[in-house]
Amino acid sequence: MPERGRLVSLEGGEGVGKSTQTRALAEALRLRGHVVTVTREPGGSAGAEAIRRLLLEGEGDRWNPGAEALLFAAARADHVERLIRPALARGEWVVCDRFLDSSLAYQGGEGRIAVDDLLRLHEVGSGGLLPDRTLLLRMDDEAGLERALARDEKSDRIGGRDAGYHAQVAMTFDALQRNFPDRIRSVDASGARGEVTERLLAALADLP
Repeated sequence: MPERGRLVSLEGGEGVGKSTQTRALAEALRLRGHVVTVTREPGGSAGAEAIRRLLLEGEGDRWNPGAEALLFAAARADHVERLIRPALARGEWVVCDRFLDSSLAYQGGEGRIAVDDLLRLHEVGSGGLLPDRTLLLRMDDEAGLERALARDEKSDRIGGRDAGYHAQVAMTFDALQRNFPDRIRSVDASGARGEVTERLLAALADLP
């Protein structure tokens, strides 16, 4: 049997470069000899992609925080069962653009759903699977939002919420990093893309 792979998630607020760095990190890991699967949340499997459309399309108040939490948990459960666990069993590295900590920050922090309740949902749906390492991309809040607004694509219903909402999300991400420093590593997302990728690799250096 192959050795179990590694699950790495990238987290952070709007405009910090998660999607770009997810792809760049995956390519850097491939150059180091790893087989890498790149995925995202919500999404990553057929069922989860269907739920993604429900979550991210429509008006900002389409779902209340509890409904959002249930939908994210359902999408993650399908994603974990159909893509992530099989890839890990094959010995692959899975690099995921957002995972559980986004639910804890968005629905738990700003949405005011109890963290224990979110963790129970995750235990039921996804067997409590946690990343081997979570890389929290950090940037000045205003710079991140400016970058997000400058993108060509229209913001989704969560990304398009006001600055106060996103400031609270950022504070919750920071609190998670302080509470789980062994798993969650803060990474400076400013500067050239290649420099940020090197910082991400450095934050993975101690993983066997």
